[in-house]
Amino acid sequence: MVASTVEPEFRGARRRLVEALQDKGIRDLAVLRAIDQVPRHLFVPPTVRHRAYEDSALPIGSGQTISQPYVHARALEQLMLTGKEKVLEIGTGSGYQTALLSELAAQVFSIERFPALLDKTRPILQQANVRNVSILLGDGTLGWREYGPYDGIVVSAGAPHVPPALEEQLAEGGRMLIPIGGRDEQMLTLFVKRNGVLEGRDIVPVRFVPLIGAGGWPA
Repeated sequence: MVASTVEPEFRGARRRLVEALQDKGIRDLAVLRAIDQVPRHLFVPPTVRHRAYEDSALPIGSGQTISQPYVHARALEQLMLTGKEKVLEIGTGSGYQTALLSELAAQVFSIERFPALLDKTRPILQQANVRNVSILLGDGTLGWREYGPYDGIVVSAGAPHVPPALEEQLAEGGRMLIPIGGRDEQMLTLFVKRNGVLEGRDIVPVRFVPLIGAGGWPA
């Protein structure tokens, strides 16, 4: 879990972000608490740290971004986590969503394909005192079979379809969030596995970077 490591100058900004998310309709108290606990300013580059608690996406390097907090909150609400689940995250990125998931689930397994991002993210997660997360460098479209099946899967990049390996590794009754569509625009979609079949529901239009890999877009 994440320790409460917010510097005093960020406390007011973070509370204002939580209030703004409530005003936009976020109601899950566990999600709001996670956003209030996780120090987002640690997960953004120093050049944009003054914008850490704006409700906006920010660049993090390697052509990647840290998503808008509202998108994180809206997505995580859909997983309906109780704190007992095992969750797979595809796209560690900045590590911010990883830290949020660590507050909401029992175990988090996260996969990142960019070594440079992972090298930056590992020490930040340690600094934030995140303990219940395991990270792998590799092709996220193949999942992490060793620790499956997973109660929840969160994909942080846009895919043309659900990668077969992720469908297989989702537990019965499990929930998967994945942006489905083209390379530039997608629909964040919630899938629930019932009787071995994925049932999907559209959540919100989004723009994520492409999901590159054997089960996604070609590099």
